[in-house]
Amino acid sequence: MEKKIVLVIDDEDTMQDLIRRNLERCKIPIIVYSALTGEEGVKKYKELMEKGRKPDLVIMDLNLTQWGKGKIDGVEATRRILKIDPNANIYGYTAWFATEWAYKLKEVGAKDVIERTILPSEFRKMIESILISMDKHKKSE
Repeated sequence: MEKKIVLVIDDEDTMQDLIRRNLERCKIPIIVYSALTGEEGVKKYKELMEKGRKPDLVIMDLNLTQWGKGKIDGVEATRRILKIDPNANIYGYTAWFATEWAYKLKEVGAKDVIERTILPSEFRKMIESILISMDKHKKSE
């Protein structure tokens, strides 16, 4: 299986590090790119696409303005990425999973919202499952 590209957009360095280390343990080879603000995430997505390295998956935090220097939240970053690429696969990963805010993320086009409270091993399994099902979908087209 070819390496999958995952873009993690989260304003917390420690969370970025935890997600990266967790994804490195996946059975699927993954290259992780990071962005610490929504604006940086949108820019990074566009740059990767232009280089022919479109992210297979975007893991999006909701609250991107609390710790970082960003001005837009995960909802707006999702909206902007989907303007660039309507087929972007964006999943929220947030502690705000049971809020109107999280529902808004899905409303604007995120595939789902993953609860940040799940065990790292369960998160890893979910990401593997998402990437495998995307691969199967691509092959069936």
